[in-house]
Amino acid sequence: MNTPERDLRLEMLNSLLTTPHRKLEQVAEVHKLIVELDPLFYGHLAVWYQRHGDVRDHKEVFIAHLLNSNLTEHRDAGFMMLQEFPPYQVARVVDFMKQQQNKLPRSARTAVRRYLKARESNPALFDRAALRGRKAMKHLYASLHIKPNERANAILFRDTPPEGSLAYVLKQLAKAETPAEQAQLIVEFNLPYTIAIGAIKQLTPVVLVALINSMTPQEVINNLKSLQAKGAMDHPQVKQLIDAKLEEASKSGRVAAFKAQIAVDGADLDADTVAKLEKVTNEQVKRRGAIARPTALLVDKSGSMENAIAVGKQLAALISGIAQAELYVYAFDTMPYAITAQGKELTDWERAFQHIRAGGSTSIGCALEAMRKKKQVVDQIILVTDEGENATPYFSEVYKTYCRELAVIPNVVIVRVGTHYNWLETQLKQQQAPVETFTFAGDYYSLPNLVPLLARPSRLDLLMEIMDLPLPVRDDK
Repeated sequence: MNTPERDLRLEMLNSLLTTPHRKLEQVAEVHKLIVELDPLFYGHLAVWYQRHGDVRDHKEVFIAHLLNSNLTEHRDAGFMMLQEFPPYQVARVVDFMKQQQNKLPRSARTAVRRYLKARESNPALFDRAALRGRKAMKHLYASLHIKPNERANAILFRDTPPEGSLAYVLKQLAKAETPAEQAQLIVEFNLPYTIAIGAIKQLTPVVLVALINSMTPQEVINNLKSLQAKGAMDHPQVKQLIDAKLEEASKSGRVAAFKAQIAVDGADLDADTVAKLEKVTNEQVKRRGAIARPTALLVDKSGSMENAIAVGKQLAALISGIAQAELYVYAFDTMPYAITAQGKELTDWERAFQHIRAGGSTSIGCALEAMRKKKQVVDQIILVTDEGENATPYFSEVYKTYCRELAVIPNVVIVRVGTHYNWLETQLKQQQAPVETFTFAGDYYSLPNLVPLLARPSRLDLLMEIMDLPLPVRDDK
């Protein structure tokens, strides 16, 4: 790989750490560049991210670029991958293509037509899609001038749903007089919480039990704040049911790794529930892979580096849960602070970091110098920093000595935070040290995207794994 290609691929992997919050244009440019300059890699990366990624915004931009690609293989892969999306994401892909790419090719229109007709042919599938994504479904039919069949038209546009449809059941739920009737309808038809809650006049424990029973583990996590506000945590039977769903979430393959942690931050939950949510996070991170190489995590605590400390705690918890070899954690300003936790949970690392405060000048090399003197040998070093360094020992100088004396060449992964520079990266590249840089500009639940890189011997191994994934082949040709 030549230098421009290598940098572009790294920029693409780096962009996966961002969370645009539905502002797809924020990540569109790097997608556009790499699909033009390295379309072969881009197609395989799209498939890999569909399977392993967490950020929905990136998944949508991947599909949009595949559907708009000049390569038949890309368009066919995008065609098939679009069929797996819920309606609201399909609508967002279509809108992105129209607004940001200024075109919606025939293959994309055909993909959406197939998507809608496949659901029309399966009333149960259509009803579930229309109930959860009514606005998106209407938008797809109307904006692409796709004629719905009679049943779809009655449900979506005439608002006269046929008896037996979920939309009809929802109307019956709104008319139900007693909690028992409401609960029976919710259980019998598995009505989703976010839809049913708007049709219920009085929320009783009986109705709450029925609603929670119908929720997926991810839905319970997403709606914990709402459930708490509605008194669900105050009823032992209801709380027990929530706990069971959280236990199930730790084993599910369909739960976003850091969504549980966001739920902790967003609600005032009891200690037992917080512990269960942290277990969900830890178990989901473990599904990403194991880190078999000795690793050092060095966290900048110099002036204005509060953000680095916060990210460092999260990374320490993430890495320690999947580390199968030594993990050394240091905070640093102009002197190193060795940090050890009594366990592997985020709460353990919160306690371990509790006396670490941002302040002082910066010697990124001081922590590595401490490791050199203690003969702590690692194969990779993760630096959480803005790359600013104004005091000796300097990292690039210590790194050379560390490599020579301990007969090892660790890979350096710089996780940039705050208003960052490229000073350290430049110094390391000048001495041909293996270095990767990632700019952390997103939410914490995107941090698990670092795991695939940390769990493999090198970035080349990750790229080879991505390239080995076959593109989906369109099955209707």
